[in-house]
Amino acid sequence: TLDCKGMNCPMPIIKTKKAIGQLTPGQVLLVEATDAGSKSDIQALLRRTGDELVEMKESSGVFTFMIRKK
Repeated sequence: TLDCKGMNCPMPIIKTKKAIGQLTPGQVLLVEATDAGSKSDIQALLRRTGDELVEMKESSGVFTFMIRKK
């Protein structure tokens, strides 16, 4: 789990990219962020890396992303 709540762009993306790099293929990373830009930024990051966005949801201003390493 990666807690990026309270961080502004570009920190959630930088931390997410680093965390994905430390995973082994098939592992899942849970990212929580409050920056609304994270929604589009994380999707753009995953298009570049080829990793899979398993789930994305928003609740009370917190965006939750489940990412599977390719």
